[in-house]
Formats: sequence, structure tokens, C-alpha cells
Amino acid sequence: MSKQVNPPGSGDGPGKEIEPVDLKSALEERYLAYALSTIMHRALPDARDGLKPVHRRILHAMRLLRLDPQQAYKKCARIVGDVMGKFHPHGDQAIYDALVRLSQDFAVRYPLVDGQGNFGNIDGDNAAAMRYTEARMTEVATLLLEGINEDAVDFRPTYNEEDEEPIVLPGAFPNLLANGSSGIAVGMATNIPPHNAAELCDAALHLIKHPNASIEKLVEFVPGPDFPTGGIIVESAPSILESYKTGRGAFRVRARWEKEDTGRGGYVIIVTEIPYQVQKSRLIEKIAELLIAKKIPLLEDVRDESAEDIRVVLEPKSRSVDPNILMESLFKLTDLESRVPLNMNVLSGGIVPKVMNLREVLREWLDHRRDVLLRRSRNRLGIIEKRLEVLGGFLVAYLNIDEVIRIIRFEDDPKAKLIERFDLTEVQADAILNLRLRALNKLEEIEIRKEHDALMAEKEGIEKLLASEELQWKTVAWEIGQVRDKFGKDTEIGARRSTFGEAGEIDLEAVQQAMIEKEPITVVVSEKGWMRAMKGHLADMSTLSFKEGDKLKLAFHAVTTDKILVFTTGGKVYTIGADRLPGGRGHGEPIRIMVDMDNDQDIVTAFVYRPKGRLLVASAVGNGFVVPEADIIANTRKGKQVMNVKLPDEAKLCIRLPLDGEEGPAVDQVAVVGENRKLLVFPLVQIPEMARGKGVRLQRYKDGGIADLRVFALQEGLTWQDASGRNFTRTKDELAEWLGARAGAGRMVPKGFPRNGRFS
Repeated sequence: MSKQVNPPGSGDGPGKEIEPVDLKSALEERYLAYALSTIMHRALPDARDGLKPVHRRILHAMRLLRLDPQQAYKKCARIVGDVMGKFHPHGDQAIYDALVRLSQDFAVRYPLVDGQGNFGNIDGDNAAAMRYTEARMTEVATLLLEGINEDAVDFRPTYNEEDEEPIVLPGAFPNLLANGSSGIAVGMATNIPPHNAAELCDAALHLIKHPNASIEKLVEFVPGPDFPTGGIIVESAPSILESYKTGRGAFRVRARWEKEDTGRGGYVIIVTEIPYQVQKSRLIEKIAELLIAKKIPLLEDVRDESAEDIRVVLEPKSRSVDPNILMESLFKLTDLESRVPLNMNVLSGGIVPKVMNLREVLREWLDHRRDVLLRRSRNRLGIIEKRLEVLGGFLVAYLNIDEVIRIIRFEDDPKAKLIERFDLTEVQADAILNLRLRALNKLEEIEIRKEHDALMAEKEGIEKLLASEELQWKTVAWEIGQVRDKFGKDTEIGARRSTFGEAGEIDLEAVQQAMIEKEPITVVVSEKGWMRAMKGHLADMSTLSFKEGDKLKLAFHAVTTDKILVFTTGGKVYTIGADRLPGGRGHGEPIRIMVDMDNDQDIVTAFVYRPKGRLLVASAVGNGFVVPEADIIANTRKGKQVMNVKLPDEAKLCIRLPLDGEEGPAVDQVAVVGENRKLLVFPLVQIPEMARGKGVRLQRYKDGGIADLRVFALQEGLTWQDASGRNFTRTKDELAEWLGARAGAGRMVPKGFPRNGRFS
């Protein structure tokens, strides 16, 4: 007998409390809640005080613990415990990590926490456990908290509603840009590098005077970041301006270095500042790894001689090494140059995530400072009015002292009688009843009148301030001026650390070669297009082995810093770094793996690139031209199209012309022999020089095409080699019948010319 079970959510039974929910809607709702929580309460800083909730709660807890700069330090464990227990219900290690970073002068431009003990270092070592370290606030932190007891900002209940915490801090210091921020939320991130506080104050003061100031003008005051670790910013001025206009960009930062003479012409390079957020120990490890891998052949050794200041010693291979080229190669390969991103994605008004430009960020801070000023002024006005009410009651009491004493002594309800007799408020009556007898002297009356007059004057001043926007901005400007003076560029903490420079005009070719160990090699190319590099300059090629059915096509000497040019039947030239060629232990690799070469093309020839060299190229049908080697260098795998050919025609010959200044008479003639065994000799100058094209006709054929060509000096004659290896030479006079003009048919080859129709 089967038992029937009620479906979930129907009738009575175990499943009656289950409620069916659409999965898509539930996921959307929960993910949105998670995303909003991460964006607003964890990852993005508030544009007004530049703090995330965890940092704000740490400072608030330290204020409650009375950890002012003049007070004694307290254990970080105590601070973290208060933050976690009262305000921030997350892991204690996460809170301590945030506290530690606020104290690190290499991570934060203007530390908010004054730490005592081991708070980590630039090598990446962690801080000591929180039970060992102590902390208190810095002057910057007190500026951020200034006026928090004067109703400057709103408070909200804490997570357990047992206490209250500030929604935002008053923020008298431009913390967002001065100390920067970074964080990854859901679908968005923020990354703001540190800046110089004095420069930010100058820009803010200019913005107060000129509310519509252009970003170009503001960038004159804030030319770029100011990193706690210094360094040299080599980003171009237009790029920096564009970054501040859009709120997105990056800054190239290089290490600061100097050349130090060691005597006898020798030198070492001393690195004294490294880019922001680069760990020194990891940087040195990276350089050492590159040294072992022979990727920096100009560098002999790297040493860390740092104490409190950074001192990394780079020892060159020899005294002849150019220090600029050595450093350029290190900038290219290591974190001695890094890019610091800028993404000013912040919470506008503490609510709306938004990417702001420089003016918008400064405007948000200024508007907040004005709002804080108004709130503090209204709060002070309320306190003054309450005090004036009490003082007014005191003055009434002094003027009628005997009657007041009589009422207090003999009346059953003196408070009510005082209110009725002298038209007082309850507050005034209570104040008179609480007045001490010792205060009933003449001096006290004088003091009260002085205080009353002073408070009336202060009240009048505050009322004028609240009524005048111009006066409000003047007051905000005065406060900002005070901060600027406190952190001016003539102070130790305010002096600019990062400077601006330009990346030197260095020969990139020299830098590229400096990163390659210079060693002799022999480049071997097989008939089927396999390439390899044998160590050393081999003299005997007969010992080389190849795959079955393959054989040697050509071999030549080179060094690992050379570029190898490969000319193919498709008229393309490919460039391969000699250091990238596979070693000679096996059979090498097919060239088609190294470059994007079509399967229907073959290698015509390969050779070492000469910057001032020239080539004579020819196609199978007899067209050709001269091309400079500098024009055919290809920087990509796709190569460079040099000779335009269409099937069935193809590129067939590539002859290297001698360099100017080489020994012997300059070549001035071209000898062309066709498949029809006809030879034509004509001046080289009749062939045009171009970077790319089809070329001009070299020799005219009825059938077939070109077989071979050679360039030579007419005064030395034309030489060829027969199958037996014997050399034959025809002098200028003997070549008279074959001399002609380009595109001629030519005459049958002389006696003794090889049967294969080739000059060698």
C-alpha cells in the first residue's frame, strides 16, 4: 500500500513553509544586492573623504580610543578588536591589513596611522602580528576628523544598532587624490595614484576663484601624481592631460638612477628610487633571473645594498657598456619601469559610482567642505543661542539678586515663581537654581557680561557667514590655505618626490641587440625549408645531417644579434631574429612555424641583414629591380611583400650587391642568362631602385625565362665556374658581342659556359 505525500507548499505537512520562487528573479535580486554591497560598502572610496568604510571605521575607532598624535600608542589588537566588535563585522586580519597599509610611508603618500613596531617594508615582508605592534593617528587623520563632534556629518546605526558611526568624515584634507585608492568591485574597479597635497590645495583654491576653470588650467597646478616612492614620470604631457580629462589613463614611471664612478674608467649604476608598488626584493629576483637566462648580456651583476634608503647596485659587463642602453634594456624587461593606471571611479555623494575627471573630483571635495562649514556653523550657532539664553537668565538674577534669594528661600515652588516674576524660560530658571553661591560676586557678573558680548559678536559673524555664499567660500579657501601651508612643498612631508622627465632618445635597435647574448652561429637552411642555428662558425658543412629526402640548400655565418632575411618565391621577405632560430641538436624547425608563409611558396635564399645593403631581385619571366635592404625589414610574422608576382610567374633570384667602400672596383654591369642559353650584359644603372613592385624587363625571351644572373665590374671581366670547379673569365674585350642594353635578347653563351645555365 503506497503512502501519498503532499507536494511542497500545499496543505499541511513538512513542506508547507516552502514557497516556490522564480529562480531567475531570485538570482538577479540576490546578485544585485551583493553587487551594490561590494560597490558601496567595500571596494569604492567616497569622493568626499577618499575613504572606504573599513578605513573610515578604523579612524573613528581610534578617535574614540583617544589615539591623537600627542597621546601614547595603543596595541593594534585593541584597535582592531574595537573596529571589528563595534563597527566592521569582518575578519580581523582584513582590518589589520588595512590599518597596516595606512601606516606604510612607501604605500601611502600621507600616512593616516603612526605605527610603532614592524609594519612591513618595501621588500614585501609582512607586518608583525597585531599583538606586537602599536599605533596612533597622524596629523592628517586628525584633519580628516576635524569637527566630527560639531554635527559636521551624519551618523548612522552600526551593524548591530548598538552604536553609531559616521557616514562620511569631515575631510579637511584632500585625501582621495593625495593618498589615492584602489579596489575591485562587481563590474567596475577604481585605481587612483597618490598626488601632492599642496598642489591639490592650489588647484582647489583656483577652482574656488574660477568655478568654470578648465582642466588644462587645473593640470598646471596638478601636473601629475606624486608617488611616496618617488621615481621619474616619463608620460607625455598630452597623455597626462587626457587622463585627467577622462578620469582614465596610465602613467609611465621609471626608477631614478645615477652613474657612480669606481675609478680607472669603471662605473656602476645606483638605483635610488623604484616605481610605486614595486617590491624591491621581487625586482632584484627578476633581474637575477634574466641574468642567469642571459637575457641581459650587458649586465654583470646586481646587488642590494639598501639600508633605510634604497640602493640597488647594477654592475655592467665592462666599462665600455653605454649606461643609457643598459638601463633602457632593463626598463624594457623589468619593473624598473612600470605603468601606474588611473581610473577615478568613485562614489559621488557616497551613493552613485561614477568615473570623474580632475575638476569633478575637486568640486566634490569643495562642495563637501562647504557643507561641513555650514553644518558646523549652524551647530555652533545653536550652542551660542543656548548659552546666551542661560547668560540672559544670570544677568536677570544679578540685577535682582535679593528678590531671587528671597524666592528661593521662602517660596514652595521657586522655579515657577522665578518664571512668573521675571518672565524667564525653564532653561534660565534651572540655570539660576543651579547657580553656586560663590558665583554671586561682582567679578562673576563682569565675566558674564564679557562672555555675553563676545558670544553676541560671534553669533552675528556666523549669521553673516550663513547668509553669504561668497563669505562661505572665503572661509573654505582660508581653511584649505591652512592645510596647504601645513603640507607645503617646503616641508619634509610635502616636498614633491616624483619628478617629470622624458624617455631618452635611445636607438631601439641597440637596445634590442643589448638584450641578446652575442655568439657566433652558422645558419643552416634545407631544401624543404627547415632552419636551424649551429653554434660557432662551421667550416665543413658535409657533416650536417638532414631528414630523409632532404638536403642542404644553403648555410652562412652569423651572430645571435643579427637579423636573418628570408626571400621566398612569392616575392615576400620575412625577418627572423638569429637568436630565435632553433638550436642545431636536431633538424631545426620548418620556417612555416616561425613565420606565416604560404604552403605553395619556397625559400629562394636567406642571408644576414645589412642596414645599408642593396639587393637585385628577379622573377622567373625575367623582370627585376634593385631594392634597399632597409626597406624590406618586416616586424611581423606576415612578412613584407617586395616583388609583385602572379602565378605561373614567381620570384626566382636574389643577388646581394656589394656595399659601397668594399675592396675592389665597384660593380657596374649585370650579366643575365636565360633558359634559352642566351647571355646579355648591360649596365647596372639601367635597373631602377624601388621598395616594391613588379620591376622592369631584364632580358627578352620567346620561350622560357631567366636562368641566372650576376653582377660584376667590367674592368675585371665576367667569371663563371664549370661543373668541375674550374673558373673561366671573359675580359671586357672578349665580352664585346654580348654587351647591350637592358631588355635585349642577347647572344648564345660563350664556349665553356656550364650546361646547367648557371654561373656557378
